[in-house]
Amino acid sequence: MPRPSATFAVWSSAWLAGSAAPDDVLDALAPWADAHDVQCVDDATADATRLPAPGAPVSSLTFLLAALRRLAPRGAARLVLTAPGDVRGLPGPGSFGSAVIRAGEGVFFPDAGLGLVPSQVADGVLRWTVYPVPDPGAPAEHVPLNQAERDLREQVRQSASILTDLGVARHRPGVREEIAAALRSRPRSLWPAGMPPQALRVLQHADEVEAILAAASVDEPGGALSASAATARREALRPLETAVRIARRAAVAEAVRVLASAPLV
Repeated sequence: MPRPSATFAVWSSAWLAGSAAPDDVLDALAPWADAHDVQCVDDATADATRLPAPGAPVSSLTFLLAALRRLAPRGAARLVLTAPGDVRGLPGPGSFGSAVIRAGEGVFFPDAGLGLVPSQVADGVLRWTVYPVPDPGAPAEHVPLNQAERDLREQVRQSASILTDLGVARHRPGVREEIAAALRSRPRSLWPAGMPPQALRVLQHADEVEAILAAASVDEPGGALSASAATARREALRPLETAVRIARRAAVAEAVRVLASAPLV
């Protein structure tokens, strides 16, 4: 599904560049949860950031933004998305990488040496855990947005016959309405002024493709697939899932590049 980490990466970069106010960031994250709180993973990180240590009362996103401003006044964020067998973009070894692998997402601030991982800790409450990242690792893989968009479209075309063979539309007449309802139910992403139009288009396309993937992964009425058929389906759809992640990372990277290079206002 669309990731709160993508929203935070884009908006925090706009905030650090001086093209967004703290309230803008908070408003953009509001659709993801009724409340957001912040806590560090260990005492050393709490000391370095002046944010709550484990076991202490949690803090708010406002204090997290202030900490990022202190540590990296003009820093930019990197969206990290992972899946089993795909850990591209992770920094060097450490607790942040392990947490991202479990959650499937995170935000990395190379200049601050920090990473954030969101997790739902209660109904309507999203916690952003702050991790130290002492080793930034290799530079992030750069995929031009034009290429990512082309590859996503091509992968959709290649997968179309597979989706047809899987009988998604044939055996579930209401699947189109199901996909539309899934898209409507997702948090409505808000983006800063100055967001590159192509990045917006790619993010929207990725959302649409992911809704189709979710529909394609549902068993047909009347009985579950055999184990071999379910495995074949997963393997057939895996390249499309990868293309969605790459497209999201590329779109956010381009948005961050544009917003972070904007003149201070």
